[in-house]
Amino acid sequence: MASIYPVLRKKANKIGQFPIAIRITIDRRTTYLYTGQYIEDKFWDDQKGRVKKNHPNASRLNHLILAKLVEANEKLLESEAKGRSLSIGKLKESIKRDSNNDFKSVAEIYLNNIWERKKTNQYKTEKNRVEQFLNFAGNDIKFHEIDVTLLNNFSTFLQFKKNRAKRTVVNFMICIRAIYNLALAANRADKNDYPFGKGRYQIKIPEAKKIGLTIGELKKLENAKDLNPANQHTLNVWLLSFYFAGVRITDIIQLKWSDLKDDRLYYRMNKNYKLVSLKIPVKAQDILSKYRKVRNEACDLVFPELRGIDLSDEIMVRTRIKTVTRNFNRQLGRIARKLEIEKKLTMHIARHSFGNISGDRIPIQLLQKLYRHSSVTTTMMYQSNFMTNQTDKALNTVLDF
Repeated sequence: MASIYPVLRKKANKIGQFPIAIRITIDRRTTYLYTGQYIEDKFWDDQKGRVKKNHPNASRLNHLILAKLVEANEKLLESEAKGRSLSIGKLKESIKRDSNNDFKSVAEIYLNNIWERKKTNQYKTEKNRVEQFLNFAGNDIKFHEIDVTLLNNFSTFLQFKKNRAKRTVVNFMICIRAIYNLALAANRADKNDYPFGKGRYQIKIPEAKKIGLTIGELKKLENAKDLNPANQHTLNVWLLSFYFAGVRITDIIQLKWSDLKDDRLYYRMNKNYKLVSLKIPVKAQDILSKYRKVRNEACDLVFPELRGIDLSDEIMVRTRIKTVTRNFNRQLGRIARKLEIEKKLTMHIARHSFGNISGDRIPIQLLQKLYRHSSVTTTMMYQSNFMTNQTDKALNTVLDF
């Protein structure tokens, strides 16, 4: 004789909440299948074996309890249909074995894939997003339980309870969607339950504010005087990034003398591994000549920040570059204050500054090559932040009366 019933266990956690479990009894032997969810005992209806309606997540929790009950009953019925008697230990083992289709188990695969690609910073960020979602939705949540209501509630929680920016909330949702897509590809989720897309939960990426320096502000940087060695070195790196159409810090800090041939720069981008060739502008040559005078012949790196580091160790290199970027941004902040530049000066603003100066004066196809974008659409979207001539003229035309 088998008995399966939801209960609230009596051992509270550190914050005074009790675990919801499914009590399974077979031949007078009892075990518990935990749902991973905790509630205060005042929200539990012991007679009905369910969460009371006054609990804010009652519907979702009761749905989870029902799913656990159905899962356990299906295993028992499957065993009886085959004419077998299922022991309580084997029943629990069978349920646990089949529970790897939950969000957490697929998320672990997703995170492991990132780790295997040695994307340490992305791994840490995505791991934090997964953990926060599981803390909100429950460790044992199944894919069919992730619906539009849950996603809306999580979005609201992040934005108004955790004070996260809209773009940050979008990044959380992109992470959840990526894991759901991975589950679909592995046949570990049902496409009919998919909560994303038109008519469901739509991820809308807010336009980011991209502000670059003006020509006047750039001239201030180029003509800066009386900077200490650390500030001057940082400014040199920033200007080189700008002169090469906004080369990212990850690439510029790994610049090698062997990348410079026949007055051209040849390098492979770390972001998308595209091979790039750019003519070395005169202004860039002037800066490089200063470093060539003190070149360490034993090392191919132009800049000293990564010298002495095993460049084949991608994790170490990325960690070091993150520290270097933070230090450079501090130095750039000091330079901006000294030169009375009010805009926030960072390494990444070099890319925005190139976009701001080029505006709508350069054909979009040429800008695509300079930016090293894979798609001209990406270039058009990026450059739209800086193409203001036509709208400015239109505004003046209307107001010129």
